[in-house]
Amino acid sequence: MKPAKEIRVGNIIMVDSKPMIVLRSDVNGSSRTGFTYKWKMKNLLTNSPQENVFRGDDKFDVVVLDKKAVTYSYFADPLYVFMDADFEQFEIEGENLGDALNYLKDGMECEAVFYDGKAISVELPTTIARKVIYSEPAVKGNTSGNVLKEAKIENAIEAHQHIVMVPLFVSSDDTIEIDTRTNEFKKRV
Repeated sequence: MKPAKEIRVGNIIMVDSKPMIVLRSDVNGSSRTGFTYKWKMKNLLTNSPQENVFRGDDKFDVVVLDKKAVTYSYFADPLYVFMDADFEQFEIEGENLGDALNYLKDGMECEAVFYDGKAISVELPTTIARKVIYSEPAVKGNTSGNVLKEAKIENAIEAHQHIVMVPLFVSSDDTIEIDTRTNEFKKRV
């Protein structure tokens, strides 16, 4: 059990016997009156958001989730199917995948996150390489400062075609490296 003052953003804790991930933490108060922690959280099983305020000495169970390397296989509406090295399949609902849907590609390697033996989401690699499907050509004279344009990248699900802001020198059919945490262009590969 950890006190609230030691819980950080990204920790998974048990609140009312439900696993919650802490998305944001705001601290109020002083050392004389005591600190309060206002947390924005998300239920890992239902994806429902929740905000609560706790005292600094409230105690919580911190949950350590299991992870396993998997590859993306296919989309079986409404579930996304992933397979591990032993050919065991895991189905994950689309709303639990979040931003990962923007980058999924057939055969893509990632990590499945498990709670209580059930796959609840996936974690992507920090950087991935994707081919640019479409990007507007650069306009001559549009070069002052850091000018960006939109580029559509390839992924497995056409309904989730994703757009990344890229520099003017990137064109269609280029392969670019993207930071999946921030959705930012890193470099041309």
